[in-house]
Amino acid sequence: MAESQPLSAQPCGAEYLRAVLRSPVYEVAQVTPLQKMEKISSRLGNTILVKREDRQPVHSFKLRGAYAMIASLNAQQRAAGVVTASAGNHAQGVALSATRLGIKSLIVMPVTTADIKVEAVRAFGGEAYLFGANFDEARAKALEMAEQSGYTFIPPFDHPMVIAGQGTLAMELLQQDAHIDRVFVPVGGGGLAAGVAVLIKQLMPQIKVIGVEAEDSACLKAALEAGEPVDLSRVGLFAEGVAVRRIGSETFRLCQQYLDDIVTVDSDAICAAVKDLFEDTRAIAEPSGALALAGMKKYIQQHQINGERLAHVLSGANVNFHALRYVSERCELGEQREALLAVTIPEQQGSFLRFCQLLGGRAVTEFNYRYASPDSACIFVGVRLSRGLEERSEILHQLEAGGYKVVDLSDDEMAKLHVRYMVGGRPGKPLREKLFSFEFPEAPGALLRFLQTLGTHWNISLFHYRSHGTDYGRVLAAFELSDNEPQFAEHLAALGYDFHDETSNPAFRFFLAG
Repeated sequence: MAESQPLSAQPCGAEYLRAVLRSPVYEVAQVTPLQKMEKISSRLGNTILVKREDRQPVHSFKLRGAYAMIASLNAQQRAAGVVTASAGNHAQGVALSATRLGIKSLIVMPVTTADIKVEAVRAFGGEAYLFGANFDEARAKALEMAEQSGYTFIPPFDHPMVIAGQGTLAMELLQQDAHIDRVFVPVGGGGLAAGVAVLIKQLMPQIKVIGVEAEDSACLKAALEAGEPVDLSRVGLFAEGVAVRRIGSETFRLCQQYLDDIVTVDSDAICAAVKDLFEDTRAIAEPSGALALAGMKKYIQQHQINGERLAHVLSGANVNFHALRYVSERCELGEQREALLAVTIPEQQGSFLRFCQLLGGRAVTEFNYRYASPDSACIFVGVRLSRGLEERSEILHQLEAGGYKVVDLSDDEMAKLHVRYMVGGRPGKPLREKLFSFEFPEAPGALLRFLQTLGTHWNISLFHYRSHGTDYGRVLAAFELSDNEPQFAEHLAALGYDFHDETSNPAFRFFLAG
């Protein structure tokens, strides 16, 4: 196999076009189908097409960029081998690409990486090296090993050859349907969005290319607002395939120049899109794989789009099976098909019946209650919706008009993650407590570290954890604290886990606080 020609540091659009046309990715990658989604097309009044990158040998588009760059290495670089840092799809793309080209590959993965991902890398011929508590530490180690041992570091997105490899997807897309009006592309580090946008704008600039980001990892949006790449202070991990703290320099340059628009979506909308993909195609997308469809749905609604041909990229399907429980629970909220409410009702016989009668025959999806006082009860209730936000507003007005005190928790993340599973647990005496939510790494010793850092100094008055099948766990914990305890803040910082103060959260005040 002949090595492909490397690109300059900041190629122009024409150079990228030539690189895509000459790309050798089809020595290992597949031309993936562009499939019409019949059900959602009918529902949304547009022709919705999905580019099935889940059909690649590594079940993700990442194979394209990894192979394009590794194939461009010279004989000396190939002999030395390649290294990268990844806990996800890029790791598998590098492992398979290097194996096909007869090159040694070393994949540095955080020690918290799920066994299924480590085994996948090894199955594709890569050597998995577990190091560090997170991606940043793994990446630093990979760069150190590249410096010391002469390996070539294969970045996941911010390199012209990687971007050109991802651009081959857009070439296929135009060959499969040249009458598309808009293309929606997921954005993490920006490699796929940059490759798709630069290629389409060279050949058919009238096609709009829209980037889609997860709200809690919108590094491109932040960079566009700042005029340059910036670090996000915090990155959500649900759509881990796009959980990137900082957009790449070259990917930002191209996205800023060629993307027509961006849209952000929350986790519930992503869960709803996972369900849509399954119902239409029977594909089971990972959260980042369904991101583009979630963004497309929001964009259609925002801009009242009708009668267009719209394509989106199903970018990956390497989903942890146990994460599907979370997706299933949240997809109804993402489609605005369920309302979650906290309602105070009289503590007397027949109250639940009267409450349900006031709902007008709507289906109750969840009802949590425990006796708390002789006078009134706080209930946590889910109600099925058929008309989305409009109907939710109607229900709130009906309950308030009926004399009930009601709080809408449908958009309250803490209520959806924790409180719905904890309703009825009030302390038997007044407590001076503060409530915090944490993200724990799913690794041996994470809970022990938490307890050793915080639990030996302050009384833990509440604790809730529920696994969602991801590489991290979400924990809710309350501590008995006075108003002025600077040492607690110091210990929180020393713990090193992401956290938020939830003491004022209405769901906590309603159901759990003393």
